Amino acid sequence: MVNITCRVLSRPSVRDLPQIYRDLGQDYDERVLPSIVNEVLKSVVAQFNASQLITQRENVSRLVREQLTERGMRFHIVLDDVSITHVAFSPEFTHAVEAKQVAQQTALRAAFLVDQAVQEKQSIIVRAQGEAKSAELIGDAMRANKGFLELRRLEAAREIATVLSTSGNNVMLDSASLLLNVAEAKEKSK
Repeated sequence: MVNITCRVLSRPSVRDLPQIYRDLGQDYDERVLPSIVNEVLKSVVAQFNASQLITQRENVSRLVREQLTERGMRFHIVLDDVSITHVAFSPEFTHAVEAKQVAQQTALRAAFLVDQAVQEKQSIIVRAQGEAKSAELIGDAMRANKGFLELRRLEAAREIATVLSTSGNNVMLDSASLLLNVAEAKEKSK
């Protein structure tokens, strides 16, 4: 249910006053305006759904004004201003609209979460493919050149030494734990 309040400022057509008083009497506005306002409001409001009544309020107001002005002229009544001052819906309808909006937001969130999961899955696949390719390239490099493994060991030892040297803590490590077994490397070379 819709509750609409319409304000109408009217006056009689001055040149048609004798005819207005003869046909309608002095209370012409009380006899004519309520009925034509209700009739026009009902016919215009019926053309719109509830959300359009709010979003297209200016259009609704314009149509009401045009139709009321036309109908008022038949009774020699000039309408100076016609405006819709209030539009309200029943509490049940308002609750239903709010529930619909919540459901739409929930559906959008669910769609977003599905998209996010698909993106994460794709990211994991790409990362795994990259790691597999990297492992393959490292394996190829190790088979092609035995010095590659020694180079990796030296790079790891340098990184560990850098981290330990910048740390404020005193750390005592065996050189074997730095992946830099110098003595072992000398024995292998003999």
